Amino acid sequence: MSAQEYKIAAARAALEEVRAEMTLGLGSGTTSEEFVRLLGASPHAQSVRCTCTSLRTERLARSLNIEILRLADVIPIDLAIDGADEIDHDLRLIKGHGGALLREKIVEQQARRFIVIADGSKVVERLGAGLLPVEVTPFAQEVLMATFDYLKLLPVLRRVEGAPFITDEGNRIIDVRLPTETDIADIVGELRSHAGVIETGFFPTEATEAIIADENGVWRMRRD
Repeated sequence: MSAQEYKIAAARAALEEVRAEMTLGLGSGTTSEEFVRLLGASPHAQSVRCTCTSLRTERLARSLNIEILRLADVIPIDLAIDGADEIDHDLRLIKGHGGALLREKIVEQQARRFIVIADGSKVVERLGAGLLPVEVTPFAQEVLMATFDYLKLLPVLRRVEGAPFITDEGNRIIDVRLPTETDIADIVGELRSHAGVIETGFFPTEATEAIIADENGVWRMRRD
């Protein structure tokens, strides 16, 4: 199976957790979009009430006639379904490579259950194999770039077609690399101590379980 087929397999398994009349948080990214498409084609599409973690997901869901409401109108959320960029064996995550990390964290902290769906390549021994996104205010962008450079985090301002990437909340994203000798929690604590940092892509406790699809089939991780 291809990586795309694994994503669909994980999304299909997550759909089995959906019940009629549920309130759902719909995630962002390619794997989450597969879940939204499956949901839109399911018998539950007309009964669930959903909120979205990005404008892109909202547009997709509305095109499938899924009811989308404001976050405040659906909390507490019964179930959130979203992908991840990295997952460690303690069910800690790095998210935000798609740029929706702030809304994702807001929605998923309001969910009774948050199931991560991913292909097996996202499971890592140590978080920080790739980039950690940091959402910052435009006003602090240049100052924080210099600060992160001083901290040897190799910061790069995310751009799209040469222009700074703008989040749905109007902010910017600085992608940093984690030193191999430190734990991600220590670095995130340092990052968040600087004014202008709004949120990071580190999700230490939000996920309650994960559904992973790979060459071994579809399997689950659960928080102790």
